[in-house]
Amino acid sequence: MKEKLAGTFLLCAIVPLAVLGYIFIVLVGIFISTKRARQGVRAMDHFVNASLFDGYAWESVSSHAWRERKRKRWARVVIKITDLFQKDHCKRANKREQAVVDFILKRGLDEQTIGKK
Repeated sequence: MKEKLAGTFLLCAIVPLAVLGYIFIVLVGIFISTKRARQGVRAMDHFVNASLFDGYAWESVSSHAWRERKRKRWARVVIKITDLFQKDHCKRANKREQAVVDFILKRGLDEQTIGKK
């Protein structure tokens, strides 16, 4: 219960900030610095992966799609779309990110922290 309550309070603060962050990413990317905007896009990618695709918060949609390509239809669709822009994008993303996923899972860093007994 403690974790759900803390999560609810955090979401009430984070969601409005995320909307502002999205607007900021667009404006910065267009008018100021693509390097700075890229970091925001990467963070949004991880957010979408964790919230919509039930993936890890520290992994991109592309890397997750490559891991799930044999089991999930959505993953095959993501791979096809990204291949239009960059051949083997998802495969390369997974090659970069899989070591991080393995490290976090091995250390148990994905486990509950708030309200844990």
